[in-house]
Amino acid sequence: MAAVEGRDAAAADSGGVQPKYDAEFTDNVIAATGPNAHPRLKQIMPSLLRHLHDFAREVDLTVAEWMVGVDLINESGRMSDDKRNETAMLSDVLGLESLVDEITSKLLISARSGGDGSGRPQVTPSTVLGPFYRVDAPILPNGSSIITAPQDSAWYQKAAPMLAYVSGRVTSAQSGRPVAGASLDVWLAGPNGLYEQQDPDVPDMNLRGRFRTDEAGRYALRCLRPTAYPIPEDGPAGRLLTLLDRQPYRPAHIHFIVEAPGHHSLTTQYFDADDPHISDDTVFAVKKELLVRFQERTGDKDARWSAMCDFVLSEG
Repeated sequence: MAAVEGRDAAAADSGGVQPKYDAEFTDNVIAATGPNAHPRLKQIMPSLLRHLHDFAREVDLTVAEWMVGVDLINESGRMSDDKRNETAMLSDVLGLESLVDEITSKLLISARSGGDGSGRPQVTPSTVLGPFYRVDAPILPNGSSIITAPQDSAWYQKAAPMLAYVSGRVTSAQSGRPVAGASLDVWLAGPNGLYEQQDPDVPDMNLRGRFRTDEAGRYALRCLRPTAYPIPEDGPAGRLLTLLDRQPYRPAHIHFIVEAPGHHSLTTQYFDADDPHISDDTVFAVKKELLVRFQERTGDKDARWSAMCDFVLSEG
């Protein structure tokens, strides 16, 4: 098969019939790589080029169709900024980011990081960053709220039935001991399904905050029970979902980035187990280990729900 790799397979099987397209074209493109190419690119580009070229030949891709794809990528780039990453969203709906996340996790987490029969806890699974992350969220004390919208606003009145208290611990997979001083960057969408940079009616950084664990590895914050929301329709990712006749919803979730010295950084999400879109997340990011159930909370005027979100980090 190596002798015909990159050629028209049907032509090869038919006993020397002239291939439909130039049989040497892909090999010539691969051979153009110079001897001083970046080592990783030199390793991966032959496979990428063969897959790309074989795809184009398989579907008889036309120039007009290719240019639609180029325009889609260009539009994604023009829409992307520090508040919304449309190109990442496009990767999400194609399942690419979730696949790359799985590959990265399996490469980084060794057997001794948990699940090896030693009794050590399993490392918390990672999942996609998503397109709405923002750097430099405010640093807040444990137990404080990431809601900055005024209590007399229409937004807050809609959010009031969803007020929640979220807490948990950060521990080490290898030792099982709590990780003190770990940083948790937290963000989620509002009750209308919008992140704060999408919503002109809320203050900057609403529903975003950073926290540090105490000596026992514990953290706590006040936020909302999360809401399911659709991928925005005003960009290429949303239009692609419509053309594919796919549902656009993400299940309710809270984003976390958990970091601590001497440990691998963890980017993940906890999902509301009762959300109806758990089984059909449009970006394919749900993992059963990341499902959490929100419980009714009593005796707390500032929260009607509570959830425990624990994190186990791999040392490294």
